[in-house]
Amino acid sequence: MGKARAGTKPPQMTLDAGALIAIDRGDRRMLALLDQVVAQGGRFHVPAGALGQAWRDGRRQAILARFVRGTEVEVVALDDNLSRACGELLASTDTNDVIDASVVLVARRTRDSIFTTDIEDLARLDPKATLIKV
Repeated sequence: MGKARAGTKPPQMTLDAGALIAIDRGDRRMLALLDQVVAQGGRFHVPAGALGQAWRDGRRQAILARFVRGTEVEVVALDDNLSRACGELLASTDTNDVIDASVVLVARRTRDSIFTTDIEDLARLDPKATLIKV
């Protein structure tokens, strides 16, 4: 695996359920994006709720299971503080998807870009978020 160039920050990405489903299906474009991030020394953040939306049977989801076990991946718990922040974001945007809100808030906290299949809904939650369609 490669390292980031001197003076540049390795990329960090937050993944929503759609991105995780693309990984699970072996989507070549998604896997190439993951490889690019890893080659640059990057990390991934996976909100626990997004993982719950994508996970069905670990015995049959070998690609996804291997990804979430990777040393570059942190599964972020939907704890008390994040749950309350999600509720506040939903109230301020007049939306109702807690998992989408958690994706946006994890990305904000970690200053990540977001791999998503749901550009419109996430942009509504945070118009300034860097969203990458998968």
